[in-house]
Amino acid sequence: MSWRGITDHLKHSPAAMRLADFLGRGRGRLRWFDSLHAPAKPPLPDLSGWRRGNLATILIGHSTVLLRIGGMTILTDPVFSNRIGVGMGLFTGGPRRMIAPALSLRQLPPIDLIIVSHAHFDHLDRPTLARLPHSAPVITAPHNRDLIADLGFRQIVELPWGHSVRIGDLNVTAQEAKHWGARTFFDHHRGFAAFLLEGGQRRVLYGGDTAYHESFKAIGKVDMAILGISAYDPYIQAHATPEQAWAMANHVKADHILPMHHSTFRLSHEPMRQPMERMLKVAGRAADRIVICEVGAQWNGN
Repeated sequence: MSWRGITDHLKHSPAAMRLADFLGRGRGRLRWFDSLHAPAKPPLPDLSGWRRGNLATILIGHSTVLLRIGGMTILTDPVFSNRIGVGMGLFTGGPRRMIAPALSLRQLPPIDLIIVSHAHFDHLDRPTLARLPHSAPVITAPHNRDLIADLGFRQIVELPWGHSVRIGDLNVTAQEAKHWGARTFFDHHRGFAAFLLEGGQRRVLYGGDTAYHESFKAIGKVDMAILGISAYDPYIQAHATPEQAWAMANHVKADHILPMHHSTFRLSHEPMRQPMERMLKVAGRAADRIVICEVGAQWNGN
């Protein structure tokens, strides 16, 4: 039975979900077996001019995006582990990484802000967060603080939809998303969100995980939309198809589009290459709006 089959079966057991919640709070210190099957390596990004960019981005992998906006460096949903899921002692019970992060944790530039959109294991990875600089502020959706606070971060802001916070020269506003926040199906109180980032006269929408909806229309025009395009088969109630992501990018009249949440973890049934292929097909002659197509690629809009 696949890991998806096992988890789908266990979701109906409250006791199993409580145990998963406990096991999902580990820091990954002893999960040595996770490194036995090294994932393929993507191209190595060039950070030589990173701090000079007013709007620049690198797809590190899945929903982990390195973003430069308003003179600040933001890291979204950081996941650098070889496997994601609950800790099982020497290994992690969950899907393995198909392609390595484009940058290692040691290769990252100084991080000014970390965004965690929700508590799912492929977005909130405690082993990764435990190894990041704890001086960086963390913005997340409501009721996720307990999964982050004990790791040592000094500033954690839980931001409900429609609320904003100022971090340095950057304004961050939580936006509505169509998803769900429970980490183990035991904790349905947890929130989830997309985020609008505004700084240096630039506006970027980070969509987090979301199915198709039309609430982004109220945001107005953005310079870049970062939107997920996979895990729609059979989970279309929680994740947008590439065609729906393209439509939502058009809702905010995005000049540039960064498709994410693809090619890294096998989370659903569609072929790994299909989401990006469908995204390029729906874009057609406007495919130049898509600034990054693969893990490790980078774009500098200056």
